[in-house]
Amino acid sequence: MNILIAAAGSYGDIAPYTGLGARLRAAGHQVALATHDGHAPLVRAAGLEFRSLPADPRAADPRAAGPGEPATAGTPTGRRALMRRAAAFVEQLGTGMADAVAPDTELLLLTTTTAPLGWHLAEALDIPSVGAYLVPTAPTRAFSPVVSGGRQLGGWGNRTAGRFSARVVDRLYTGAARALRTRLGLPPATPATVRRRVEAADWPVLHGFSELVVSRPADWRPGLDVTGYWWPHHAPDAQLPSALEDFLDAGPPPVSLGFGSMAADDAEHLSALAVRALRRAGLRGVLLSGSAALTAADSPGDDILTVPAAVPHALLFPRVAAAVHHCGAGTSAAALRAGVPSVPVPFTADQPFWAARLAALGAATAALPFPALATKLSLDDAVARLAAALTEATTTPALRTRARAAARHLAAEDGPTAALAALDRLAR
Repeated sequence: MNILIAAAGSYGDIAPYTGLGARLRAAGHQVALATHDGHAPLVRAAGLEFRSLPADPRAADPRAAGPGEPATAGTPTGRRALMRRAAAFVEQLGTGMADAVAPDTELLLLTTTTAPLGWHLAEALDIPSVGAYLVPTAPTRAFSPVVSGGRQLGGWGNRTAGRFSARVVDRLYTGAARALRTRLGLPPATPATVRRRVEAADWPVLHGFSELVVSRPADWRPGLDVTGYWWPHHAPDAQLPSALEDFLDAGPPPVSLGFGSMAADDAEHLSALAVRALRRAGLRGVLLSGSAALTAADSPGDDILTVPAAVPHALLFPRVAAAVHHCGAGTSAAALRAGVPSVPVPFTADQPFWAARLAALGAATAALPFPALATKLSLDDAVARLAAALTEATTTPALRTRARAAARHLAAEDGPTAALAALDRLAR
């Protein structure tokens, strides 16, 4: 089959599809991955065809700021600011989805971000489509929506909140969907109407996470399957940068500290917090600079190394004592896969949900939400809180034991192969 995976977002939203795509390609399928231009090297390194999607989720958009609010490159942590930025992103994304679908496409694999647009393409072009989701989105009594901050509202409350969350997404896509349907020559239909139509048809969705972390809810409709994680593709000979290798070999395992694509308004403050907390806890550290621009440049010493470029978690995390991270879905999974305890510092969106899942597994300390850690506490208090969590993560045997047990469980799973088998069943 000629398969198009349409994925939008930051590195963590795209990388798992390189692993899934490479497995599909190895099985004889022709696979293209449509995403943003900045991810083109990632896609091509996996041997997949790259197709361009517009919009850059990392860029601040002035339209995301409300009346009287300044535009900022920092990651929005408030719900309203997050929704405004998401709406601006979806508006741009909708203009380019149709251009990414080649005439010979036989199957669309759609993510949580691209599905509300891809459904219209599938309808207009008469192409089968399947969901390939990294987070659970269907309403359930088992847990509240992943964007609700990890709070449990009881069975009825969780399911009701899930339905409300779906309606919020419908509104978010209204303008982009209207423009896309007009371009495709489709009759008018609201996003809510189209969503209910695909759900009533038991539209298949494959979820690329482990049931160890999120068990398939008993009240999910047919067609919703959990396959296991789709790990990012890495070349067999991939290595860490030599400076990082030298640092790792020079002493006891350090703590990895980084927040991926999460940006901070005050990089200097956040860097000082990280460096001082590591030193108060008496630990060596690797600062993964990322979008937060972490650096130890103002605090020279041989106990902390700043790594400016992205490094594969699959290579780094098995070499560290613990990982401090924002609890994105992919980073949380990578820490479990490596068998290392996490110190969750969730910023926004689904990150508190994954932080709660890691803690429930006994593989993480209690979460230190970024808004409180970075803005509501004084620097001294924040340093004390983070240092205490670092000490707990690196000295509590139970955390290490449970993280390693999770790693053994995940090693026995094969998410891409399970996804391939599911697609073969659907094709038949």
